Amino acid sequence: MRTLSVLRTQFFRIVALYLAIFALSATALLGFVYWNTAIVLDRETDGAIQAEVTGLVEQYRSLGLSALTDAIINRSVRGEQGIYVLAGTDRRLIAGNLDSWPQLTLTDDGFAEFEFERRVGGTPELHQARGRVFTLAEGFLLLVARDVQDRRALEILLGTALRWSIAIVIVLGLLGGFLVSRNVLARLDAINRTSRQIVAGDLAKRIPVSKKGDEFDDLSQHLNRMLDRIERLMRGMREVSDNVAHDLRSPLNRLRSRLELAARHDTDPEMKSDIEAAVEETDCLIATFNSLLLIAEAEAGSVRESMEDFDLHEVIEGVSELYEPLSEERGAQLFVNKSEQPASISGNRNLITQALANLVDNAIKYSTPGSKIIVTLEQNQAGLGLVVSDNGPGIPQQDRSRVVERFVRLETSRNSPGTGLGLSLVSAVARLHDAEFTLSDNRPGLRAKLQFSDYRSVTSIDNIVPRRLAAAS
Repeated sequence: MRTLSVLRTQFFRIVALYLAIFALSATALLGFVYWNTAIVLDRETDGAIQAEVTGLVEQYRSLGLSALTDAIINRSVRGEQGIYVLAGTDRRLIAGNLDSWPQLTLTDDGFAEFEFERRVGGTPELHQARGRVFTLAEGFLLLVARDVQDRRALEILLGTALRWSIAIVIVLGLLGGFLVSRNVLARLDAINRTSRQIVAGDLAKRIPVSKKGDEFDDLSQHLNRMLDRIERLMRGMREVSDNVAHDLRSPLNRLRSRLELAARHDTDPEMKSDIEAAVEETDCLIATFNSLLLIAEAEAGSVRESMEDFDLHEVIEGVSELYEPLSEERGAQLFVNKSEQPASISGNRNLITQALANLVDNAIKYSTPGSKIIVTLEQNQAGLGLVVSDNGPGIPQQDRSRVVERFVRLETSRNSPGTGLGLSLVSAVARLHDAEFTLSDNRPGLRAKLQFSDYRSVTSIDNIVPRRLAAAS
């Protein structure tokens, strides 16, 4: 897996691209050298052959066949690298250093190539030769050639060296790119690991800085300074929240207590009604204040220290028992579908309970007499989900992305009690637990789902059984 991670890095792709360009350039350069070397050797050999042919033909024209024969014999006896053959019209040898007229293969440039045996250290070896055939007067044939076996071996050597050079360049380039990319990936992994810990709520973490003083160290230092600044700001916000909680929540609660006390002692019905209305408004203020604090805590991740393992069945039971009287008062029916298998998750129990309570409260609040509200615990391979579905008015699809924002209330719910913070809190709790909060159509009504991927027990959804099916019928 680590190797695959290195190969997927952008740095390795850049190295591979430059390696491909370099390999193509090196191939072109070495190929050019190989091609020019072969051409130079061919021209040198062909020039020497042509010169000897011209000299021997001139000797034949001026001194005759006997003089040409003597010249060929002399050159053959000296053991030169040249190959000389003089034959008659029937290709029978008159003189030369071959045993017979060879089997020639003509080339496009007028030269001929053939194979012949040459003794090297007493052992016959098959060599390659290149030469030219000239037809003399009276039909005599003159063959002048050169042993090009060494030149062919040099060409093969150059070709092999070219292929090996390219292979070595590619292998070393890929190895170097892998090692360098692995080093870069290790530095990036340190940054990503620290970033994940900070996202998880540990604002005290800092990116490690090495002693190399390179660009990564500069980046790490800048990020650490930014994190210091963010931590100070978050600490300041937390202190402000704590101060607000201490300075405002307590006076609001005292105000509510005094209003209730005044309502009990006041005998004027009209004044008592006004005081009770003030108590309700105070309750709304306290609820709004508490919701804002909960949302701020969830979004800041300051409650991660209180994460614990707990069973969602207990949360569902507690919420359903709390809201069952309210649903009966509104003329609605509240049902719970759950499995008999334990389903534990790691999270903040109070926030998840509050999120589920908000979903059930919204479903009851906008229900009509005879409505059915179903709380379901879904378990499958994809994860574990808390689902609250109803057959009320629902939320139009175009508004579902807006209702999770703070203080957003649709026109149809303007006259209903509430602050517009319920779904905002659910969304914040979902983000805190790396869960997914979705709103969909229940046909009719709304289906709200909190999908958790981290849980301790997986069972089939077929095991889910209704808690109050008798009441549903």
